[in-house]
Amino acid sequence: MIIYGVALLAACHLAGLLIGSALGAALGVQSNVGGVGFAMILLILGADWLRKTDRLPKATEQGVLFWSAMYIPIVVAMAACQNVVAAVSAGPLAIIAGVGALVICVSLVPILSRIGGQEAPLPPFSAVEA
Repeated sequence: MIIYGVALLAACHLAGLLIGSALGAALGVQSNVGGVGFAMILLILGADWLRKTDRLPKATEQGVLFWSAMYIPIVVAMAACQNVVAAVSAGPLAIIAGVGALVICVSLVPILSRIGGQEAPLPPFSAVEA
């Protein structure tokens, strides 16, 4: 059922918010630190685990895919409404964290690209398939 996809998203969102709040409290910040990002990671891992163990019916998978697609614009909107000027003017920590995350992500691209191995390229697209 599609509603189970929504339930999985809601569970991941709540767990992500709890993790983000706990991380914020541990860092001494009165804010949620990365809760939505943790929720997205949990959603990806949870859906993948359910799919690999054949516990994700097709209708539920459609619900997860729909809400996963809706979740990305929500995250972008949430990130866009944050007060970047106040974060940068409060000290260099925001800039250091942003540059550090960028450097880590860029340095992991070659490592992650080798994990999947080489596969045959997709066949060329023809007008008959359209």
